[in-house]
Amino acid sequence: MSPRTKISLALFGGSLLVFLLMQLVPVERSNPTGSARIAWDSPATEALARRACMDCHSNETVWPGHARVAPVSWFVANHVNEGRREMNFSTGHEVEIDECSREMQRGTMPMASYTWLHPEAKLSATEQQALIAGLRRTFARARSGDGAGDGHERRGDHDDD
Repeated sequence: MSPRTKISLALFGGSLLVFLLMQLVPVERSNPTGSARIAWDSPATEALARRACMDCHSNETVWPGHARVAPVSWFVANHVNEGRREMNFSTGHEVEIDECSREMQRGTMPMASYTWLHPEAKLSATEQQALIAGLRRTFARARSGDGAGDGHERRGDHDDD
């Protein structure tokens, strides 16, 4: 066996060992439970938000298979946790529609790293405008002070709870 082949095998074996050891680093992929659910203004707004926003900005993340393999799992979990801290539809935390609008119009939301693996999340200009308008209607109650406060329904508000 040539020295070059030995070095190549050693590098491959070392890389494989590092990759396998990376899988031992725990990554939390959770969906915290909450007592509120969003009172969407329409099914269309909900569908657009689920398509483009909810995996990172809610407690209803659908964790894909690649989110279980390091180092991708670290990247995905970090982005979801950061997204929830910035704005979380499930809790009403920091839902700022003007900022949503700016980020979508700049093309920074949904993130390119997300739409690359989830092309259905990329919204057309028309869909972006419909989503922004629907989010404004959904969360308008927070500003109007009608008692709901944040676009969410509390448990017990409906007979189907």
